[in-house]
Amino acid sequence: MIPFEALKMARERMLDLVEISPNAVPPVCKIQDYGKFLYEKDKGERAARKKQKVITIKEVKFSVTVDEHDYQTKKNMAIRFLGDGDKVKASLRFKGRQMAHRDLGYKIVNRLIMDIGDAGQVEFMPRMEGTTLHAIIAPTKKAEVVVKKPVVDAKPAPVAAPVAPVATSEPQA
Repeated sequence: MIPFEALKMARERMLDLVEISPNAVPPVCKIQDYGKFLYEKDKGERAARKKQKVITIKEVKFSVTVDEHDYQTKKNMAIRFLGDGDKVKASLRFKGRQMAHRDLGYKIVNRLIMDIGDAGQVEFMPRMEGTTLHAIIAPTKKAEVVVKKPVVDAKPAPVAAPVAPVATSEPQA
């Protein structure tokens, strides 16, 4: 339809000519109330924003000389972050002459990855960026837990037969 005729039809109906798909050949337009169109579009965008999940990255910092208790504490924090649905960035900073012993840093980060196990999956393997060793661990997709209802058998369970009283020689009171 010629755009002039479409605009004339829209004005006769006291509505607007709204361009829906400008990239289509020919462009697609609709006769409707423009205010209502904007309201519904905004409403859809708000609903989409509500449903999206914001992923945050929590950082756990180590050093090459980390003690066992500190390592366990930070490992437990990383597991808790993963359980909450956040990603974990494990970083280890080398200071001074520690750069000569990068293998120790890789051992610590790889140990963390192994200890976390099923709680997370490695998104970025450990890699050096300057004097810092980084690894990013994402939470695993939780399988939906299906609650099974107990199956009720058609036949009832056998009932124990009543026990007859035993006669004794003593008189009963």
